[in-house]
This record gives sequence, structure tokens and C-alpha cells, in this order.
Amino acid sequence: MVDIDPTSGPSAGDEETRTRRTRVVVIGAGFGGIGTAVRLKQSGIDDFVVLERAAEPGGTWQVNTYPGAQCDIPSILYSFSFAPNPNWTRLYPLQPEIYDYLRDCVHRFGLAGHFHCNQDVTEASWDEQAQIWRVHTAETVWEAQFLVAATGPFSAPATPDLPGLESFRGQMFHTADWNHDHDLRGERIAVVGTGASAVQIIPRLQPLADTLTVFQRTPTWILPHPDQPMTGWPSALFERVPLTQRLARKGLDLLQEALVPGFVHKPSLLKGLAALGRAHLRRQVRDPELRAKLLPHYTFGCKRPTFSNTYYPALASPNVEVVTDGIVEVQERGVLTADGAFREVDTIVMGTGFRMGDNPSFDIIRGQDGRSLAQTWNGSAEAFLGTTISGFPNFFMILGPNSVVYTSQVVTIEAQVEYIVSCILQMDERGIGSIDVRADVQREFVRATDRRLATSVWNAGGCSSYYLVDGGRNYTFYPGFNRSFRARTKRADLAHYAQVQPVSSAALTTARETVRSR
Repeated sequence: MVDIDPTSGPSAGDEETRTRRTRVVVIGAGFGGIGTAVRLKQSGIDDFVVLERAAEPGGTWQVNTYPGAQCDIPSILYSFSFAPNPNWTRLYPLQPEIYDYLRDCVHRFGLAGHFHCNQDVTEASWDEQAQIWRVHTAETVWEAQFLVAATGPFSAPATPDLPGLESFRGQMFHTADWNHDHDLRGERIAVVGTGASAVQIIPRLQPLADTLTVFQRTPTWILPHPDQPMTGWPSALFERVPLTQRLARKGLDLLQEALVPGFVHKPSLLKGLAALGRAHLRRQVRDPELRAKLLPHYTFGCKRPTFSNTYYPALASPNVEVVTDGIVEVQERGVLTADGAFREVDTIVMGTGFRMGDNPSFDIIRGQDGRSLAQTWNGSAEAFLGTTISGFPNFFMILGPNSVVYTSQVVTIEAQVEYIVSCILQMDERGIGSIDVRADVQREFVRATDRRLATSVWNAGGCSSYYLVDGGRNYTFYPGFNRSFRARTKRADLAHYAQVQPVSSAALTTARETVRSR
């Protein structure tokens, strides 16, 4: 276990004693927060803290502990390039192994003293007069020149607003908040949703359940899972000859990049993967009625596809029913659907994903005019290079709007962290106190992004997904190769930013006194 400071400061005292100062505050201790911490330290920026609401670092992999939780990106890519792990046991690692890897990174790079856990950020606001961020937790107000939001897209579970949900008398929990104390053996279980988490959990629930009812709104494209053990000669080779792991990472990166033209420019190039998905379904599901329910009627890739060799067999089991009629109401002891059928259940498992477009963190981060990110975006998230937002000086966002490249989110994170460090170091060299991306620069980036994504499979593939906001704008993906994103974020061009010189000590003192008198 990593020795992490469980608090972020004094638990009592007046405003003065509770106020602590640092150079950079990072919110979130998943891949984004840990990656930011590593590069800050390596760049000579040692005055920073990472605030994490959970008991330990790990982000989504600390929270998502449901049985079968697994990454759908190869382990060689789903890890930091600066922290290779030759000892992955599987090509596609399970949750405990990823969690251990992240905690090891904290230890390996000597970061434990920078992490303050059990610290839920309640507000982060920019003080224009003092040119600083004030970040509030229950015990402490942190004052910092820079704020990095690394809360991630998978930090707030989404629960559908189903009529009568509060009246249900059985057990109910989300895959991201798994109740390990509840015994599911012999129960009548309902799973709502058929996204990536549901695809992983359903094969684990089927053998336990008396009956398993899966409520599906839209089927998911499922491909054969290429997972395999990495123990034995692959692990030994990577450990003895590290170059081989770097070459393997590069090869997998190029293989993933080869899919980008199909996803971004010409979805017809993905027909081969769709054919593979249909063949996989035919092989594993013999019942034509069930097969018809499970065959997607949108272009492959429009929604997130996933891998599984056990999902279809689980659904084809005698004790499983796939229901495609919409849920009308949840009642005390079961679920009523649009066809008039009522199914009694003991436990409801929500496999309904996360609040991507309306993450709660968007409400607590406030910029120049006191408006929150949520108010500024008004349902349509926009940023420059997915990292900086006009009106929010010295603020950086990990995995922000239109930053995600297809290869791996970790690739995006590393590129963004390089950009953040480049901004800070250049500001130090030039004596700049704050930067705010120009509105015209951000608008042009968004327009160019929207033009390029208009014909992408995510926009034109005939489905509704979390990649798009309600108005149809794709706020998720970067419209190109990851090497293009890395090139654009390698060194920041401060000409894209309005720049302000540092505030004098006297002005800073006045600003602090103004805050205390409010």
C-alpha cells in the first residue's frame, strides 16, 4: 500500500490557518492526475498537490471493482510510456492489476507526499484581482497559480431517471459502486444497460442468478476477445530487453492508428470489422430471435464496440432473458415494461455508464466572471486542444472536449501533460503570471474540429451515443491521428493566449483580505 497523506491540511482553525499555498493544484488521482504529477516533478516543478476524494490514488480503477472489470485496450498501450511494466499478466489487464500499476507509479516516482486523499473539492474559483485559483475542500482552502482538472470522464455514475425507481424494495447499485457484501446467488437479477461494463458483468452474474433479465435499449457491437496471458516468455523478454516492449507498444499504436481513417473519414472502411462482429454473433447465438435482438442496426464504431467471448453465451443461457421493450416503471418488487409484462426481481444492477457531458465537476469550477464550466458551456463543451478553456485562466483540463485520440486515453493524457508543462515553463521564462486562451483561437479550433468530424462514424453512423451532446455535437474525439495531436501539444504557442504579468505581493495581500471580509 502507498503511504498517502489522508488529509490536506489542518482540520480546524480560522481562515488564515486553513489556507495553504502551492504552485499547482491537481484535482483527481487517476491516470490523468498521476501522469501530471510525474511530469511536473520531472520538470523541476515540485510545489504541487494532488487532491483525491477517494481513500487512495487510482481513479476509475480504484472505484470500479465489479467482478470482471477489465480494460479494453492492450496493457502495453494502457500504461505510461515513461513507466513501462514488463510484468503484465494479461494482454488486457483486469482492474486489480491496473490499480496496482497506478499505485506503483506513485511510489516509483516519489509522489506520495504530494497526494492528499479523502479530499472532496467543493469549489474552485479564479480570483481575477489576485490572479490565483482558490480550491476549497472541507478542511482547507488551497491558493494556487495553476489548476489542473484530472477528474476524468468516468468519475460520476449515471443512473437513468426511471419512474418509480425510489419505490424498489430490493437491492440496487451501479457497476461503479459495486456492493461486494450482497450475495447474488440464487437471486432474480436485472441488469439495466448493455454497454461496456454490462458486457463484462453479465457473464459473471449469469451462473449465480436464478434468473437474469437484461434490459437492452440498443445492442452493442461485440468482437472476439483477443486477450491472452502475458506471463512466461513475453514478460521475460520485456524485462530482459526493454526495447522489445517499446517496439511492441509502437506496433500496437500503429495498428490502432490504422483504424482512424475508417472512424474519422470513411466509415465504409470498417465493414470488415462489422462482418467480424456479425460472424461472432452467428457462431455464439443459435436462436434467430435472440440473434435479431442482439444485432446492431447502426454502423460499426458509432457506439463504443467492445470485446467478449462470454457475453453472447451468457445471454443465450436458459436462465437469461433479453428484454428490448422500454421500461415503463420500476415498482416495489420488479419492473414493468412497455409490452405490459411485469418481471419480479430481487436486485437491479445499473450498467448505465457515466455522466460524461454533465459531470458534477463542471458545476464547481468557476472562471473569470464567476460562471461555472457548466454555465459557460451550456450543454456544449468546447476547449482549445481539449486542454484550455477561454475565460478560465491558468486552468488545464485532462481529457477535455475533443481531446480523445482513438489509440488510448493514456496517449492523450501524456500529450496534454507535456502541453501543460510547456505552458508553465514558458511562463516562468517570460515572467508571465497568467494565460487565457483567446476566444477566437478556441472558436477556430472548434469549427475545424466540427468540420472534420461531420462525416465521422460517430456523427454519421446512425446512433445516439455519449460521444455526442444533445444537440448532436461530437465533444469527445480529436479528429485525427494521435501523432497529429501529440505534435500540436508538444510545445505550447503562447501567442494563442492573452497574457497577464504577475500580481505584486501588495495586490495579492489586498485580494486575500477582500476574500476574508466577504
